[in-house]
Amino acid sequence: MPHDSPTPPLVRTRRGRRTLEFVPGDIQSEMLLARPDALVLAYLRAMMGFVLFAPSPRRIVMVGLGGGSLAKFCHRHFPDAHITVIELRADVIALRDAFRVPPDSERFAVVHADAADWLAAHPGAADVLLVDGFDARGLPPSLADTPFYMDCRRALQPGGVLVANVFTYDPRYPDVMDALETVFPGHTCWLDKVAGNNRIVYALHTPGDAALRRLTVLRRRRGLGLGLLNRLAIRIILVWIASRSVLALPHLGAPRSRL
Repeated sequence: MPHDSPTPPLVRTRRGRRTLEFVPGDIQSEMLLARPDALVLAYLRAMMGFVLFAPSPRRIVMVGLGGGSLAKFCHRHFPDAHITVIELRADVIALRDAFRVPPDSERFAVVHADAADWLAAHPGAADVLLVDGFDARGLPPSLADTPFYMDCRRALQPGGVLVANVFTYDPRYPDVMDALETVFPGHTCWLDKVAGNNRIVYALHTPGDAALRRLTVLRRRRGLGLGLLNRLAIRIILVWIASRSVLALPHLGAPRSRL
């Protein structure tokens, strides 16, 4: 979602879809009214590839609420995880009902805060950290430099995964990739051609043996070698996540979302 933009958010509802836009026609988040928990945009589906390394996270932290697509999907399909969403803009948080974002509860919270400050103050807060913040000029420096990614690493538990949405058209793209590799040396990877101009980077904090084997394969071939196979792999991952949550025993600590 855009980060610290002066443009008021625009909500449009057309043909069974609701979108969040900051520039008319530039869709930042999209929701199917009939399936509000579905992931419509390709880059969001690709971000769920973190389950290759952390299939059962207990604590998920997200940078950026937007229309709440990731938050809703994870809230529904990871019923045993505590989810914290950090959002800078109060006007975006005010739209949570329009996008059917769950209310705050014992296992779900939307926090109005600057993500850079929050992460620096919460070491070890996450098993999975999903970073999707940008402004009209691209990735803001405060969310895309080496100190920020160092705070991200400290915010992860050992074995945890950072998932960063990086824009290949951003002039600072090479610097961002260098910063990620500096902070997570030898422990970054991605799947080629799964999300258009968005590159979804997975960065691992001290991976275990199984995660390290998967990381090695992905680093060598950038996934399964072909964009079509990589996109198919993401689809299979989403089906697996959904089927697992459907077959799971009812969660005893808090009510589940309706299927």
